[in-house]
Amino acid sequence: MGDSKLILCCFIACILFLGVNGENPYRYITWKVTYGDIYPLGVKQQGILINGQFPGPHIDAVTNDNLIISVYNYLNEPFLISWNGVQQRRNSWQDGVSGTNCPIRPGKNFTYVLQVKDQIGSFYYFPSLLFHKAAGGYGAIRIWSRPKIPVPFPSPAGDFTVLAGDWYKTNHYVLRRLLDSGHNLPFPDGLLINGRGWNGYTFTVDPGRTYRFRVSNVGLTTSINFRIQGHKLKLIEVEGSHTLQNTYTSFDIHLGQSCSFLVTADQIPQDYYVVASTRFTRRVLTTTAVLHYSNSKRGVSGPVPGAPTIQIAPSVMQARSIRWNLTASGPRPNPQGSYHYGLITPSRTIMLSNSAPYINGKQRYAVNGVSYVPADTPLKIADYFKIPGVFNLGSIPTWPPSGNNAYFQTSVMAANFREYVEIVFQNWEDTVQSWHIDGYSFFVVGMNGGQWTPASRSSYNLRDTVARCTTQVYPRSWTAIYMALDNVGMWNIRSENWARQYLGQQFYLRVYSPANSWRDELPIPKNALLCGRARGRHTRPF
Repeated sequence: MGDSKLILCCFIACILFLGVNGENPYRYITWKVTYGDIYPLGVKQQGILINGQFPGPHIDAVTNDNLIISVYNYLNEPFLISWNGVQQRRNSWQDGVSGTNCPIRPGKNFTYVLQVKDQIGSFYYFPSLLFHKAAGGYGAIRIWSRPKIPVPFPSPAGDFTVLAGDWYKTNHYVLRRLLDSGHNLPFPDGLLINGRGWNGYTFTVDPGRTYRFRVSNVGLTTSINFRIQGHKLKLIEVEGSHTLQNTYTSFDIHLGQSCSFLVTADQIPQDYYVVASTRFTRRVLTTTAVLHYSNSKRGVSGPVPGAPTIQIAPSVMQARSIRWNLTASGPRPNPQGSYHYGLITPSRTIMLSNSAPYINGKQRYAVNGVSYVPADTPLKIADYFKIPGVFNLGSIPTWPPSGNNAYFQTSVMAANFREYVEIVFQNWEDTVQSWHIDGYSFFVVGMNGGQWTPASRSSYNLRDTVARCTTQVYPRSWTAIYMALDNVGMWNIRSENWARQYLGQQFYLRVYSPANSWRDELPIPKNALLCGRARGRHTRPF
């Protein structure tokens, strides 16, 4: 009996030791959000700065780190930050969009508590309210593998972030008024790389060494093509998935997407153009940064290297060439490809079709005929407090209606925890669409032109397609994904074209578990901001 008690005591002591000493690290970050003068295209504008910086400071984390991010809002408007690609496992309370969080009022602060659970890769953050993204406020997120987890490439000599995208000289509140009045945005005025225009940013490299370039399209309206004069791009990662290391001369990156390349400085020592240009636009905008060899005595020269412009077929072929590296470790030491997504039969199919209707004489955008309007209370908070009348489940159909009549609704789709679903994005418009799903990575199993039908499944890649959080849909085409609904919460599904998102091309997916268990979902944070019909209520301790 004494031996049994001794063993039990030792067991309890081990559990307590592991519980205290095995906790993942905490990283504390404080941000002050202000307006400030910026000159990205040579014109003075009022930009959104984080700690005085545009773009904002990088977030660097290691798999499973806890991030404690205190955001102080010194703007004269409500403000929220969201995390493009960081999944917030069991924790949509921290998603930072209008359907999950009350805004941070002027002069107030809110502390986000995130864990980058089982993630690696390249992502970014951005302001999600009031078209603030057009004023800046974005920055890079880099999640590194834990030191003992092998990665499928040698450690690079350096790690560069490239935040590229279109930009307007017009201030964000003027653009917002334009959209509110029912008009489309004009064509962008230019492109930026890391907040600067033509040759405004320099990446310095040593000859013969290899560097990682993490590239995100943080723009508002256009896909981009990325390339480096005279150098090859070896793709190694897409939004948290190690890929087969295919080599490209240029690469298309659609709105909201992120990826990583290895670039070797193996050319004659001089300076070279780093180029981003708009894709699928009749008028092509181009901007450049500089790849500077540390022993270079010659600046950039010659024409900027060209790339595809409006051609769709090369982009489709390139997208299909992106494959998962099945033998590489992910955030854990097991191979990424050990999850056999193609052997699981989806429980149902959801088809989402975008459209550009006029409602009450004004331009709007819709999903399955429903143009989203924000509620007066965040949906997640209303759901927690069981406040009636804020939203209705089933307020958006799971299949596009046969008619053309679109209508306003605070659209929420119901889904069950641990469902495995097939989602088909059907695009009948003449523009490229880019779709993002918060809280999830999904498998892009197929894409093709025309109408999707059940027979289209015969062309799916059920072996080694990449898992990511943002996917493109080409004009008059479809893209299909498989997704395991393993993350309870209220999750935003949206267009990454920010004008379309702002004018209604989004909705929320409520992934529900009846267990009401902390194993499935964390409780409401003690510091949760309460607004609308939830004002004056009380939260329980976190």
